[in-house]
Amino acid sequence: MADNTAINLSTSLPVSIEGEMRKSYLDYAMSVIVSRALPDVRDGLKPVHRRILYTMHEMNNYHDKPYKKSARVVGDVMGKYHPHGGEAIYMALVRLAQDFSLRLPLIDGQGNFGSMDGDSPAQMRYTEVRLAKVSSTMLADIDFATVDFQPNYDGAEEEPKVLPTQFPNILVNGGSGIAVGMATNIPTHNLGEVIDACCAYIANPEVTTEELLQLVPGPDFPTGGIILGCERAKVALASGRGSVIVRGKTDIEEIGGRNAIIIKEIPYQVNKSELLKHAEQLVRDKVIEGISEMRDESNKLGVRMVIELKKDAVAEVVLNQLYKYTSLQTSIGVNMLALNHGRPMMMGLRPIIVAFVEFREEVVTRRIAFKLTKARDRAHVLIGLSLAVANIDEVIAMIKSSSDPAEARQKLMDKFWNAQTVIPLLKLVDDYRNELVDNKCRFTEEQATAILEMKLSRLTGLEKNKIEAELAELAKEINSFLELLASREKLMALINTELLEIKEKYATPRRTEIQVSDLDVDIEDLIQREEMVVTITMGGYIKRVPLVTYRAQKRGGKGRAAMTVYEDDMTTDIIVANTHTTMLFFSDIGKVYRLKVYKLPLGTPQSKGRALVNLLPLAEGEKINNVTVLPQDENADEQYSIMFATRKGNIRRNALSAFYSIQSNGKIAIRLDEDDKLIGVNICRDTDHVFLCTKRGKALRSPANGVRVFKSRTSDGVRGIKLAKEGDAVVSMAILSEISMTIEKREEFLKIPLEARLQVANTVNIEMFGAKIHEAGIEVLQALTVEEAAVLARAEQFILTLTENGYGKRTSAYEYRITARGGQGVANIDTTERNGSVIASFPVSATDQIIVITNAGTLIRTVVSTIRITGRNAMGVKIMDLREGEKVVSVTRVLSENMADNDQIPLEESDILPENQEEVIVEDTPTS
Repeated sequence: MADNTAINLSTSLPVSIEGEMRKSYLDYAMSVIVSRALPDVRDGLKPVHRRILYTMHEMNNYHDKPYKKSARVVGDVMGKYHPHGGEAIYMALVRLAQDFSLRLPLIDGQGNFGSMDGDSPAQMRYTEVRLAKVSSTMLADIDFATVDFQPNYDGAEEEPKVLPTQFPNILVNGGSGIAVGMATNIPTHNLGEVIDACCAYIANPEVTTEELLQLVPGPDFPTGGIILGCERAKVALASGRGSVIVRGKTDIEEIGGRNAIIIKEIPYQVNKSELLKHAEQLVRDKVIEGISEMRDESNKLGVRMVIELKKDAVAEVVLNQLYKYTSLQTSIGVNMLALNHGRPMMMGLRPIIVAFVEFREEVVTRRIAFKLTKARDRAHVLIGLSLAVANIDEVIAMIKSSSDPAEARQKLMDKFWNAQTVIPLLKLVDDYRNELVDNKCRFTEEQATAILEMKLSRLTGLEKNKIEAELAELAKEINSFLELLASREKLMALINTELLEIKEKYATPRRTEIQVSDLDVDIEDLIQREEMVVTITMGGYIKRVPLVTYRAQKRGGKGRAAMTVYEDDMTTDIIVANTHTTMLFFSDIGKVYRLKVYKLPLGTPQSKGRALVNLLPLAEGEKINNVTVLPQDENADEQYSIMFATRKGNIRRNALSAFYSIQSNGKIAIRLDEDDKLIGVNICRDTDHVFLCTKRGKALRSPANGVRVFKSRTSDGVRGIKLAKEGDAVVSMAILSEISMTIEKREEFLKIPLEARLQVANTVNIEMFGAKIHEAGIEVLQALTVEEAAVLARAEQFILTLTENGYGKRTSAYEYRITARGGQGVANIDTTERNGSVIASFPVSATDQIIVITNAGTLIRTVVSTIRITGRNAMGVKIMDLREGEKVVSVTRVLSENMADNDQIPLEESDILPENQEEVIVEDTPTS
């Protein structure tokens, strides 16, 4: 005995317990999801409900037949299809019969099936059931091979995988369930509205979700009530996820000289008796005051709960307290998760309707094909009978001479019979299964069998006429079936007609009222459009201050402090934007967050603001390194795009529309490799240029329109600059204005002395500009006129480059020639041992200041105008004197902390240029 039960170790295999547990748990989870908890989007039923209805169909337990004991139905379901506890099956059956649980009950019950007070149903041996009349539409086509069947749990029976329902039961009756790792909660809807939406989709497959929501504005619960907020309901239906606020329907009546609140309807799935008990407890605890008595006067006619008030109580106040503290007003979650082709999917209104209509198209097509086959088979048999009647004497003689039916059948099939009278019938029903030679044909096996089973009464002339009449009718049916199968338009029209017939028979008026409430008012509609000054500091603090706070001053005024600046923090950005303007915040890990200006903390000119980490759901270690304002122009999508640059030299361009919709927790703006980092994000036009600067002293200027507009946000883009040296990386990106000149003009312009270019940049005196050119010895400009040179001088931008050893320079942006993306770029600054690696390179204005920070924590603030303007190949000048071992790690462009006339930032004393140096005024460009 011991030998027979011993384990054969030689055939056992080692298995990872972790892997086996994972596989087994996933198998269990999928079994629960598919076979128990989630409804199928096609018929809206879970397996247990489907098996109950199919069992009652097999029992012929329809609405026009007598009731049967619930216990018998449960027993058949459990014994044939659903090997689970009888109580669980019975409770599923009970729910199908409750008119307060389903908007359109599928079972007609007799007896106690529970109540809205939470009362349990009577035992299954007491209650009786039969299918509701509407259930016949869910099972009508099941005998026409319209759906697939599968073996039951023991293989002895077959059950349908889905019922061929003729209306979208998943929306009409909803459903709820908890699976492993997921749950569903689909509210009930009005049958008539849902069918109208299906018909709208059939008529126009391009119908939008918004148009469907005009037909199905929200759920329709069997217990009635009032849905607060049209938009909230529409959002939940459109996306499949959300919630709706439902409150009971009430009246205020006068009873015995005092006001009383009459509750006529309560929210869906709220326990009526528990609602009263909770309200009574609140009265005892003096949370709600003014109630003298409460009682439930509900009966078979409907709900009626009476709450009598004290003489001095205000009915509206008490009613609002009931809404606030009790389930008389509740939030119902919407989580429309269903099985679509066996996979759990979150589906909104339109996807569900699309899936249902596609299912109906499949069912109707299979039904017509089945009926076509049956009609052809019947016509084939009738043709055989007609042929036998035409040759009746020979047929009878042949049968009489045969020893048994098998011999008779074979003789009938072997002989060619005179078929002159039958050939027109063959053509009529388009049947070519008979072998036909010279107006003679043979019987097929089906025809021979039918002849042997034929009664003698079919030999009369009257019966012959009946056969021909039946064949004519079958011919019409066959032609109509073929027309339907050949024309999708006619097929969809048939589906539309069947849906409208169901609507006419079973649709009822909407029970749940939808009211416009404060929830429908967009908060932006309540925010006044007002210009704001948004300030962002180096330490990550942000605030907004009304622009009118900074009163206009005459030129030369001292200005007003924009904020109190702390020693360890500086203002890095000042943005003037409308309260309705959208700001995008990009983090170093490639995520983007969205905030409207009105959601930023409102402060005073002296306040510090609020940390961004408290406004945005940033992960640990995540930092915001780019802030961008979305343009508000009407044609912003056509004029602007958004450009990204990464540390590895990749760039990507996206349409602005890709960032219009961003959830509160942000979304991925760009997918980065583990060793990559987002360096810069800027808004640009097609005519602008992208300026990339690398750590090893290279820079590349290329047209923005050289990068195609990506539709994806998960790509890291295309190569912007080729990093030739090992260890090289992009350190900054900027957007430069277009240079509308040829190489010859650019070279000619750069010959003009810097002093002359700065002169015309600050004045409109072209004669003085020409004089400066003449003084420099440039008698005649070869490639451009003095006027063209003046225009270029006014648009000239200067690039500030800073290295880790504290050296830097300013260079005209015109010195960087325009090349295609993907190249190695041109020399930007020498990165010898003296200078070290480049820290940053970006456009600056002479009025700007920069903050330079070292790895030792040392900080210096200097005016940009004091940094010399040199050529592209220059070594630069010392900006910061570093101690031994100290390196520059960061440079930030800082705006002055005051606001003065015309919304411009005035200069402090330290920012004023020396008397012998002119101020350079150029177009300020966003920096990285």
